[in-house]
Amino acid sequence: MDEYWSYYSKMKGRTIFSVPERILRRRNSEENCDRFIPNRSAMDWDYAHCVLTDRSMIKGRNQRLCSAATVAYRKLLAESLDMNQTRIFSFKNRPPKPVPSEPISTKPRRYITLGPERTLDAFDLIEDFFLNLLDWGSSNVLAIALGNTLYLWGASDSSVSELVTVNAENGPITSVSWAPDGRRIAIGLSNSEVQVWDSASNRQLCSLRGCHISRVGCLAWNNNILTTGGTDGRIVNNDDRIKCHIVETYRGHEQEVCGLKWSTSGQLLASGGSDKLVQIWDRSMASSNSPRRWLHRLEDHTSAVRALAWCPFQSNLLASGGGGDDGTIKFWNAHTGACLSSLDTGSQVCALLWNNKNERELLSSHGSAQNPLFLIEYPSMVKTAELTGQSSRALYMAQSPDGYTVASAAGETLMFWNVFEVPKLAKPATPFSKYRTAIR
Repeated sequence: MDEYWSYYSKMKGRTIFSVPERILRRRNSEENCDRFIPNRSAMDWDYAHCVLTDRSMIKGRNQRLCSAATVAYRKLLAESLDMNQTRIFSFKNRPPKPVPSEPISTKPRRYITLGPERTLDAFDLIEDFFLNLLDWGSSNVLAIALGNTLYLWGASDSSVSELVTVNAENGPITSVSWAPDGRRIAIGLSNSEVQVWDSASNRQLCSLRGCHISRVGCLAWNNNILTTGGTDGRIVNNDDRIKCHIVETYRGHEQEVCGLKWSTSGQLLASGGSDKLVQIWDRSMASSNSPRRWLHRLEDHTSAVRALAWCPFQSNLLASGGGGDDGTIKFWNAHTGACLSSLDTGSQVCALLWNNKNERELLSSHGSAQNPLFLIEYPSMVKTAELTGQSSRALYMAQSPDGYTVASAAGETLMFWNVFEVPKLAKPATPFSKYRTAIR
């Protein structure tokens, strides 16, 4: 204990930690600055030198020796060089702005075959924008009219059969449509007659007369109601189970009706004509005595409208395509009649089909230099694929019952496209694309 007090008495009055005088002097100086500079690339060395030298010379007694012109010049120079900032050193860069990242899709990458999977010869196919000569039934049988003859092609076994050949004075066949049961099929003729056939027994069930005065270019089934459209501009609902088959008649088109499509619910009917009109009809208003029978009359197209398609995932959405002088695909709200959007394709729109399986997209066929099929996303309107290989415009398109395959008829060929197929890995072309067979 005595030794401790003796050591304490010797150190009393002394500075235990001595600090150099020059460091103490720098702490009181205005020029003292932090020497911790982790990021020199973010510093403006010229500006820092000017602030540490010129600005300090301006202060104090040297500032009084400067003329008014010199002070004004230095002020303008500082403003032009952005020297009015207060910070000399920069210790870090500004953080970059966050880039919005797209959500990572968990879906497998989709591979779309840009060429046809199979090609069949279809001689004597009539190329007429106002006719409808191709349809694919629920029994997986494809029907195509070639001149005066209706052929059936079985997709499951590739069998070909001839259902009916009409007389030359009654033909050619101008329209084809399968009933929902996949057994009955209706054909419209050039002499205004409509025939209904049983494809299983190869016999005619009935003949509907008196609906129109000339050729019947389009047909559409709604359960047991067969709707017909003709060159007289009339649309007629027929029930083939009763003797007086004409149930309702719609009047609104001034020229030939070339497109008919019932909505999935069977309540709304869309019609397109060579008078550039798209009309939406409500079946509940068919018996009304009002002269204005249509629900909506859409007049935005500038050419004949043949291509019509109801959206499978949005019941009130209708797509329509205009002819050669129009070339647009328009999307309508069937409840309000408003045009939601319009896409200019630059060529005649011949047919439209929705993808009713995997994606929200629309397939369109066109009459242009390469006669392509366009696959278009909805509602972004982005063209995701262009399918080529047809020698003529694809006036007729039909979709398989499973929704994956599309058949298109152009010129004298019938092509099959797996455009709506489920996502899978890329695969080589199938042997079907390397050779042709014939319908007849």
